[in-house]
Amino acid sequence: MTRSVICWLLTLVLLSPVVASAEDFGPANGALVIVGGGSMGKTIINEFIERAGGRDVPFVVIPTANTGEEWGEKYVARSFLTKAGVKDVTVVHTRDREVADSEEFVAPIRRAKAVWIDGGRQWRLADSYLGTRTLREINAVLERGGVVGGSSAGATIQGSYLVRGAPEGNHIMMAKGHEEGFGLLKKSAIDQHVIARKRQKDLIPVIEAHPELLGIGIDEGTAAVVTGNQLRVIGASKVLLYAKDVPADEEPYHSLSVGDVFDLERRVITRSRSESH
Repeated sequence: MTRSVICWLLTLVLLSPVVASAEDFGPANGALVIVGGGSMGKTIINEFIERAGGRDVPFVVIPTANTGEEWGEKYVARSFLTKAGVKDVTVVHTRDREVADSEEFVAPIRRAKAVWIDGGRQWRLADSYLGTRTLREINAVLERGGVVGGSSAGATIQGSYLVRGAPEGNHIMMAKGHEEGFGLLKKSAIDQHVIARKRQKDLIPVIEAHPELLGIGIDEGTAAVVTGNQLRVIGASKVLLYAKDVPADEEPYHSLSVGDVFDLERRVITRSRSESH
């Protein structure tokens, strides 16, 4: 290659426009179904199953947030997935990080189209799976267009900042050494049962201490469905938003109703329930 050609190529690279891609807060592929605890109606259940690809594809359930070690056929039979007609449900569970990092353990997740994370205490999930092959394979489910869902603790763990992560009790919002979630939804802190348990103001000090975060409080029977930078509310109640750049209502948070769609990057409602009718 001649010197003149090299100079021409360098000039072309230097003068070419740089296209800055917008940051994705949620998964670029696939979806998150983040449920605030309590009973799930058919709308939420069907959303999760349909985003997986239907009742015939492989599903994984992770019960590790709960106590106990026996998660056999009776547990699978009680699952909302089985009751909804899903035929292929595999339980994945360990409290041993070496096991969680093994190829054999993650094999069911590698074939799954959907992962569901049950409720309990979110620190148990963090202790077992953060930094392991298990979490990498959960992310891979999203990368290939699948869905990850969870309720209560299974909702909170999906955020990047872990609230109520103290083993000592779920009344502690910020617990040193227990502040990292799975980060499936970036720059977020997710709380659950917010209206049912009168937790509406619990995320305020978290956002004051970490203003880079978006606080998302989800009530029972309600889900935030996240794809890329879009958050859509489905279910029975409300999702509350806490951030320095999100205008508050009369209360110190912004309330989203069922049918509302929120842009996580621009921090604006792009479609409200009133507009969808």
